[in-house]
Amino acid sequence: MTSLTQRSSGLVQRRGAAAAADREKSSAGEDEFEPRRDEQDDDDGGDSKETRLTLMEEVLLLGLKDREGYTSFWNDCISSGLRGCMLIELALRGRLQLEACGMRRKSLLARKVICKSDAPTGDVLLDEALKHIKETQPPETVQSWIELLSGETWNPLKLHYQLRNVRERLAKNLVEKGVLTTEKQNFLLFDMTTHPLTNNNIKQRLIKKVQEAVLDKWVNDPHRMDKRLLALIFLAHSSDVLENAFAPLLDDQYDLAMKRVRQLLDLEPEGESMKTNTNELLWAVVAAFTK
Repeated sequence: MTSLTQRSSGLVQRRGAAAAADREKSSAGEDEFEPRRDEQDDDDGGDSKETRLTLMEEVLLLGLKDREGYTSFWNDCISSGLRGCMLIELALRGRLQLEACGMRRKSLLARKVICKSDAPTGDVLLDEALKHIKETQPPETVQSWIELLSGETWNPLKLHYQLRNVRERLAKNLVEKGVLTTEKQNFLLFDMTTHPLTNNNIKQRLIKKVQEAVLDKWVNDPHRMDKRLLALIFLAHSSDVLENAFAPLLDDQYDLAMKRVRQLLDLEPEGESMKTNTNELLWAVVAAFTK
């Protein structure tokens, strides 16, 4: 009888120990899951706080007239500027790079653009440009790609590289992101689809970001600036839309902002590209527009 009691008590103890172990495992699993859930919440919160725009969309947004919903008819720079934006956007996303400079130290504009990764970006225009660059042999230079993607070539065999309706497609992206809306306007002889501004907060944030980069948050060193913001300033200037961001400034602020932009434009891309933590393709695009 005594031995039976001992066996039953031992069985109860083992069951109790097993239950305690199960409780510890489940609590550990919950603790392990909590940080992941918190990280997911943080990511969702970050996405909802601010609409993310590509470099092309930011440059186009700076160039669009708020009420009219189209860029200036006299602006013939924005087309090539948007193609430069695509090359830098792909480089910043790790899809493109320049070939090695070699022993003879080829200049930035003489080096070919190489496809580093053909993974989809999720943006139709970027993926289209990336496909062209990947499939082209022998590779082309930055200057050549800006011209080919713009359709500015005399070679009829290379006209298929042109990306068509880029401004309209970018505007539709901004409509989908809730920044613009779509309307039809009559211009005497023809009707034109326009995209007036509907979310002024996003454009004002963009303008403020550009202004602060050369005023309150000026660091006097391009390599300490955010690469995307640095590229935006260069390409907005090349696309002749930077003036729109500085228009609301007071005279003294405007003069100071333009002086600092001029400092950036006077930099030597070849020398800047050899410094640490730089993106060579970014400086190659800058060289193509400032040469």
